[in-house]
Amino acid sequence: MLFPTVYGENLFDDLDDFFGLDQMRSPRHDPLYGKNAARIMKTDIRETEKGFELDIDLPGFKKEDIQAQLKDGYLTISAQKAMNMDQKDEKGARYIRRERYSGSCSRSFYVGEAVTEEDIEAKFENGILQLSIPKKVPEAPVQKQIMIK
Repeated sequence: MLFPTVYGENLFDDLDDFFGLDQMRSPRHDPLYGKNAARIMKTDIRETEKGFELDIDLPGFKKEDIQAQLKDGYLTISAQKAMNMDQKDEKGARYIRRERYSGSCSRSFYVGEAVTEEDIEAKFENGILQLSIPKKVPEAPVQKQIMIK
């Protein structure tokens, strides 16, 4: 007989899985963030006179877990969390249930090909990554006239 779990996000999660109801209600359960996976890396973008300011929510991540890469005008922010999946902790206590998992998430923003890594300022504090990206207009190619003799 199937009994509903008391420790899950909802008392009837197991029954929903059994009858396939969870697939009708929402996207599949993400083991890293559960049903809240769609809310990860929520971003606020503000436009100022000088550029753009981004506030990206990364709760539970440490500064060393976060990477930023600028390539072909796209700024990609990625975060990776690794957890020890041993059955016992360092004190020897046995885990009954583990709901936190390791995994990664990423998000990309087009910032333009004129922006360089040196132009971007970043700060991570209280689970929020703050980025300042200047507005840069790509330089128009210099037109040269060739004289035909």
